[in-house]
Amino acid sequence: MEVEQLSHGEVLIRERVDVASIFAEHHVGLVRLALVMVGDQATAEDVVQEAFARTHAGRGRLRDPDRALAYVRSAVFNGCRSVMRRRALAFRRVVPYEPPVWSAESAVLMSEERRQVLLALRELPRRQREALTLRYYLDLSDQEIAETMGIGASTARSTIARGLAALGRVLGEGS
Repeated sequence: MEVEQLSHGEVLIRERVDVASIFAEHHVGLVRLALVMVGDQATAEDVVQEAFARTHAGRGRLRDPDRALAYVRSAVFNGCRSVMRRRALAFRRVVPYEPPVWSAESAVLMSEERRQVLLALRELPRRQREALTLRYYLDLSDQEIAETMGIGASTARSTIARGLAALGRVLGEGS
């Protein structure tokens, strides 16, 4: 195993990653992203908090400090995937997972149409759901989506196109 030796200057540059400012600027959006993925506010907040805590702890190991936000986004996605895997495992062992019931205040804040879209989004395959969420919820470019998901830009574009088509079919069936 090869260990990378850093100069003192490189260590100082890496420690300059300002996780607090990334947190202040992007926390709400990342919680919303996680909420769409996992379905409940408390879990979404936990996933995002864990991602920021790990980023802060490992900020000295970041190879490119300018990509810290992309790293946090990927960590949030991976955390959401872990939550969904644990839920799937629990589903197989115990009783089926019941999606969270929308609270009265959420129903007031969220129109019926938006709720239907979110429910339809949950029926899509994981990869399509993630790509559509990154595109239309966080308004990321194809390249940013590709980096976050660890796929090529053309794969991100085709996944979005297939996801939109599938979402249209799901929403068309429900109408």
